[in-house]
Amino acid sequence: MTNETVVTPSLRQSLIREFKRDQIAQFALILLGVLTVAIFVGALFIPKASYLNVNIMDQYLAPMTDGHIFGTDNGGKDIFSLLIVAARNSLTIAFFVTVLVLALGTAGGLITGYFGSKFDMIFMRFIDFMTILPVMMIIIVLVTIIPSYNMWSLILIMTLLGWFNTVRLIRARTLVEVNRDYVRASKTSGTTNFKIIFREIFPNLSSLIIAESTLMFAGNIGLETGLSFLGFGLPAGTPSLGTLINYATDPETMTGKPWVWIPAAVVILAYTLLIMIIGQALRRVADQRQALG
Repeated sequence: MTNETVVTPSLRQSLIREFKRDQIAQFALILLGVLTVAIFVGALFIPKASYLNVNIMDQYLAPMTDGHIFGTDNGGKDIFSLLIVAARNSLTIAFFVTVLVLALGTAGGLITGYFGSKFDMIFMRFIDFMTILPVMMIIIVLVTIIPSYNMWSLILIMTLLGWFNTVRLIRARTLVEVNRDYVRASKTSGTTNFKIIFREIFPNLSSLIIAESTLMFAGNIGLETGLSFLGFGLPAGTPSLGTLINYATDPETMTGKPWVWIPAAVVILAYTLLIMIIGQALRRVADQRQALG
């Protein structure tokens, strides 16, 4: 008889294999990367005057008129410039909120899931209470009362109110990992709790965290866009995809001047679709690695 050792592929190997197998997800990943680079690089070359200065003489110019690729809005501001800068702002907010939420949620879930007992019970009751609160309504209230409100204020507010579901997810997986043999062996050998949590358990949750991050990123884009659409997102004068879509609230603009709001809607739909496709592939990787233990 021969003893065969089953080697578990690394996270990097699992990701490469999954994206090679799923050509649609591979295309979505490439397209998402190209769009993101184009937006952030393009925003560097757009002068502020093109999307801040009002020129009534150029009001509602049709696309491809006088050098305006996507036309202009009711203030004569170039829609293409507005779109690039707005997309950059919305993506920046979504990125920082996602990173901060994952950091807080992962740390909280790991710690409460590892130590358990009364600390876990008290902390999770607090989390249960916070998850039932109407997040968007609370953000709207905070936005209206905070002085000197800016983009970073919005990022902080969205982060402080958005990490609770991540805690629940990470805690549930940590409770499974705590009962595995490698954790028991580490405790027996005298390894510190900090090393067990962040050097042994945390790496085994990496695939789940990566998969969760993509879906969370798409959700944060939607949340920021919704807040800006309602007028409670970025400060007035700061472009956002939500403020561009807000033009569609005017029936005349929605039907008679669709070039003002359709480009922003297309960008949001494209990002959401691409991220969901990528997220499904990452979720399959997470499920496979969880099944392998």
